[in-house]
Amino acid sequence: MSYLNVASGGVVASLPGEVRAGFIRRTYAHVAGALLLLAIVEAFLLKAGAGPILLSFLGAGTMNYLIYLGLFIGASVVADNWAHSEKSREMQYLGLGMYVLVQAIILVPAMHLASLYAPNAIYDAAIATAALVTGLSYVCFTTRKDFSFLGPILSIGFCVAIGLCIAGVVFGFDMGVGFAAVIVLMAGGSVLYSTSNILHHYQEHQHVGAALGLFASVALMFRFMLQIFMSFGDD
Repeated sequence: MSYLNVASGGVVASLPGEVRAGFIRRTYAHVAGALLLLAIVEAFLLKAGAGPILLSFLGAGTMNYLIYLGLFIGASVVADNWAHSEKSREMQYLGLGMYVLVQAIILVPAMHLASLYAPNAIYDAAIATAALVTGLSYVCFTTRKDFSFLGPILSIGFCVAIGLCIAGVVFGFDMGVGFAAVIVLMAGGSVLYSTSNILHHYQEHQHVGAALGLFASVALMFRFMLQIFMSFGDD
């Protein structure tokens, strides 16, 4: 979870209404574009046969899974830093594009398994994610409440979750659907946090970084929502 540096200029919340509206439109247009790109890249990777390759890699040993998780975390941090870069707009877009690619790769194993054994779960997870994100966004926009206080809480929670994932791999236990449900709840908190930041804490030129923050929350929610629906099978 990244913290925003607003010391270099005024935040959008302090600017005229039309400027705030323009920033919000640009941010959500970039989120929509990132989600569309994710769907395109994911479809390409699945059609290219990346699913069996990654599953084979992950099943080859504990170290492979830890390498996979480590590369995901490292690439995500780099992409987030680039998307919030003050150096150039090109660097910001490179960061957002890199993050979309990272999310597409991390989704491949689950999407491949779902397509084989529970294809309806993909649709159900997408609908449930869209409904939950819409509801949480509505809360933010109607209440105008500042949820930035969730930042440290979510950071600690995600660190604990990563630790549990590593422990599960090393010691061979499965956190199951309960763990996935907790992550979905945390992702919901992240949606509130990211949307609140869009309304209250970003500067006018930071719409790419703002879009990445919300996109990351939505992608995380979908990933674990998919796991929950897959656990129910394809009834």
